[in-house]
Amino acid sequence: MNSLYKKHLLKISDFTKNEIITIINLANFLKKSKKKKQEKKYLKNKNIALIFEQESTRTRCAFEISAFDQGANISYLGSKNIHLGYKESIIDTVKVLEKMYNGIGYRGINHENVNLLSQNSKIPVWNALTKIHHPTQLLADILTMQEYMPNKSFSEIQCTYIGDASNNIANTLLEASLILNFKLHLVSPKQYWPKIKILKAAYKKNKNNFLCTDNIQKGVKNSDFIYTDVWISMGDSNNSFDEKIQILKKYQVNDILLSLTNNNNIKVLHCLPALHDKNTIIGKKISKLYNLNDGIEITNTVFQKNSKIIFTQSENKLHTIKALMIATLKKNIELK
Repeated sequence: MNSLYKKHLLKISDFTKNEIITIINLANFLKKSKKKKQEKKYLKNKNIALIFEQESTRTRCAFEISAFDQGANISYLGSKNIHLGYKESIIDTVKVLEKMYNGIGYRGINHENVNLLSQNSKIPVWNALTKIHHPTQLLADILTMQEYMPNKSFSEIQCTYIGDASNNIANTLLEASLILNFKLHLVSPKQYWPKIKILKAAYKKNKNNFLCTDNIQKGVKNSDFIYTDVWISMGDSNNSFDEKIQILKKYQVNDILLSLTNNNNIKVLHCLPALHDKNTIIGKKISKLYNLNDGIEITNTVFQKNSKIIFTQSENKLHTIKALMIATLKKNIELK
């Protein structure tokens, strides 16, 4: 029997190594089937609810297109569309939804909300992002790393995350590295390291394959992948912009930093959106205020050189979310 059937995904460590690999293999199969226009519909007549208290481009589109491709129906429930938290509790809301839907995707700041949903739900709940975990993103990242390093096992790969290492991407990368046994370096100023409890646990479980440092040269050396994310995250106030950007400026992913990897084939990952130019309101504002004329967390030069893998990483969210929904909603899966 499929061990993922009706299983919640709140954080990447909710799944075992074998279950993650099952999702990745299924996503790879579905991606090839879609490209060949031979995709089978495994989710006919299934109903999916998306509770998105935070705005989204890639994650929302990935869930919706996955559902459409698979013959499922989807309802997008934004913060202004439902009574959640205002006139109706999370527990009452989920009791209503589980009578009508087969699965729930949740996106918001407070991780406790997705915990409450899952604790009171008889149908699978998938975390589409909270402030401390982003498992649906990491599934796409894992598929991308596998595609771009097909001749290496995960235990042979080194991924280096650089920037604000206290955010949901860094937390989830750390969990994924412990499960899949890839080498992970977090390169960040000490103010933005993960919580000390998380760091101690990581070193205890994986002392040979994990490093957290503020030393850029030491941290990026011999990397296969450099991974970065926007410095201004959800929940950050305008008052924190100045201090954060001044501290993180030297951790920008640029050509000089990439040269320190000693890897001529270094690959760059970014979960998007990326402030690599001045073509956004916030990008223009930060560039002007802090004299960052060629991108914020990543230069436009580096972004453009790595745009193929970055946009593949984005596309792969469609295939991994589709695999996640099929694996958790179908008792048995016969791939044809």
